[in-house]
Amino acid sequence: MLNGRTAVGVGTPSAERTEANPAAIIHVERLTKDYVLAAGIVHALRAVTLDVNPGEFVAIMGASGSGKSTFMNLIGCLDRPTSGTYLLDGIDVANLARDELALVRNRKVGFVFQGFNLLPRMSALGNVMLPMIYAGLSGEAMRNRGLAALDAVGLGDRADHRPAQMSGGQQQRAAIARALVNGPSIILADEPTGNLDSRTSVEVMAILQQLNAHGITIIIVTHESDIAAYCKRFVRFKDGRVIQDQTNLSPRSAAAALAELPAEEPEVMAS
Repeated sequence: MLNGRTAVGVGTPSAERTEANPAAIIHVERLTKDYVLAAGIVHALRAVTLDVNPGEFVAIMGASGSGKSTFMNLIGCLDRPTSGTYLLDGIDVANLARDELALVRNRKVGFVFQGFNLLPRMSALGNVMLPMIYAGLSGEAMRNRGLAALDAVGLGDRADHRPAQMSGGQQQRAAIARALVNGPSIILADEPTGNLDSRTSVEVMAILQQLNAHGITIIIVTHESDIAAYCKRFVRFKDGRVIQDQTNLSPRSAAAALAELPAEEPEVMAS
């Protein structure tokens, strides 16, 4: 057992961890989320206790309705828990005012979505600069940071392209650059390869692995075991509970996987 969880292929999957970890960048303890509907109360999360340490690369897995998306919304400060404790980089976010929560979210967390969520009338650079505008930045320094973020994901030559002028893979790279631009401690990615072909999916995972190698904590939601294989840890949800928490001792290298693929065909622009 490693750090309170089992290694992949060794022993039995661990249940929810309960030990305190002051070094954790994400610490949730007995986190609960209930939704009150006309038909009754839906228990989306049931007393989840979980730590994520700085520099981890975690795959959150589970069937539809398992609680994984609810968990991601809570740790991304997009929703509030019904009960329980959530510390984000040592900050207790449960009782923050809305403006304070938005500030923490903007500075600490970068988001990548399955549907890219790029504004169609703005260029790649314009989309990437949006988080900085929300943070109150402006001027040439903001533009330079945006260009640097695009360069970091291999999209420096597409800065002036609108989403419709980019392939799906290029749009996802722009979305990753947008998530990076404020220098977050954590990137949360919700099915980041869900709308992409196999090769482009591996390219996106290669970028995420590179970012993780530079110390950024990355948590992705995925239902694909071949995508989860690139991560350092698997956490599986079922019925609002963590039923599996395993360390992957041998994460697959996306760069090596790309080298094994056939020569790349020309990308087709998104319509």
